[in-house]
Amino acid sequence: MKSAEDISLYRRRRERLARGMGAGVAVLPTAPERVRNRDSHFPYRFDSHFYYLTGFPEPEAALVIVAGESPKTLLFCRTRDEEREIWDGFRYGPEAARERFGVDEAHPIDTLDEAMPALLENQPAIFHPVGADPAWDLRVTGWLNAVRARSRAGVSAPERLQDVRALIDAMRLVKDAHELGLMRRAARISAGAHRRAMQVARPGLFEYEIEAELLYEFRRAGAQFPAYSPIVAAGENACVLHYVANDARLASGELLLIDAGCELDGYASDITRTFPIDGRFTAAQREIYELVLAAQLAAIGAVRAGAAWNEPHEAAVRVLAQGLVDLGLVPGPVEQAIEKETYKRFYMHRTGHWLGLDVHDAGEYKRDGKWRTLEPGMVLTVEPGLYLRAADDLPERFRDIGVRIEDDVLVTPAGPEVLSAEAAKSVADIEALMRDARAGR
Repeated sequence: MKSAEDISLYRRRRERLARGMGAGVAVLPTAPERVRNRDSHFPYRFDSHFYYLTGFPEPEAALVIVAGESPKTLLFCRTRDEEREIWDGFRYGPEAARERFGVDEAHPIDTLDEAMPALLENQPAIFHPVGADPAWDLRVTGWLNAVRARSRAGVSAPERLQDVRALIDAMRLVKDAHELGLMRRAARISAGAHRRAMQVARPGLFEYEIEAELLYEFRRAGAQFPAYSPIVAAGENACVLHYVANDARLASGELLLIDAGCELDGYASDITRTFPIDGRFTAAQREIYELVLAAQLAAIGAVRAGAAWNEPHEAAVRVLAQGLVDLGLVPGPVEQAIEKETYKRFYMHRTGHWLGLDVHDAGEYKRDGKWRTLEPGMVLTVEPGLYLRAADDLPERFRDIGVRIEDDVLVTPAGPEVLSAEAAKSVADIEALMRDARAGR
């Protein structure tokens, strides 16, 4: 049940969107339920934009916002159904939804098509997620055609069709105190899961056994889901950026890369740690690991209000390129390695992305052709890496070493706040944690 504070929070978001619209009607459906196989469904997960504006968790719902001189908000949702609630669980129904989610009106979802033409009459614009779902695009077209059919009665239809997501993206980019509280909790839960993985990892276990420990810790601590499919990649698998098979056996002398984060009340965390399965880095592993760590620390240091989005990436690239030149893995000097992008042989992805209700969260990275300026309240990941595959014909000691280190970072007026700092990261801390676990301490 939503508190009065929560209701006020969601109401303020809707009012802000209405102001951004100026005039017109916005329609935002939530995500549909998805069939997994036969009559079994995937666990339900709401649409992020819809949830951001309502806090309403049920499927088969749509939000309508009428902006202008007489603004109002309507929620269309499922009705109460005793038989279905016996099978599937509680439903709010329109009456309770109106009270508990702070909307002006609530109606049965099966009345939406009947209600929308009247709501669109004489409105200048309709806002909805254009192109996100062809079925909804067709419904919008049907409503518009119904309004146009009444033109002889002096009724006008909206002349402008606008994608509402651009307005909501801009709102979601800067997190409020409620969101940051959830994201800090999600990061702490995920950091605890990464510590657990370091403590239990041993040669001979399978990657999926470590994945099970992560998922157990997520759920045990109250998170509802993993925010994405965990990557648990040992040895050469760590050089596959989106490896998700998680079915190989852990071997002595290899590194284990884990990219995993939980979702808590809709909000994602996203953490990557890399550590030695034996509990101690080899000399070569340590060289590569400390190079990636130095790049990450440089990138985190560049996360500051007023900086351009690309500055953390540029900081990481400079450190990595210099290190690769020093190790003899790419030709120097470093300026040439950066200009010719020879470092991309071993570091081929960007250094971060926005984080929030989605793992790759809403918000543009450039505006008018220029990198966006970081502002307090924005949250991003910082995740440089190096991937040295045997196929790259490297010195043997460097082969099949994949390292990525990722943290969730909040932009504050005073500098970066690392939300995921509780996950061990230095060589000394990782080795001590694993040593203590093996000693039973």
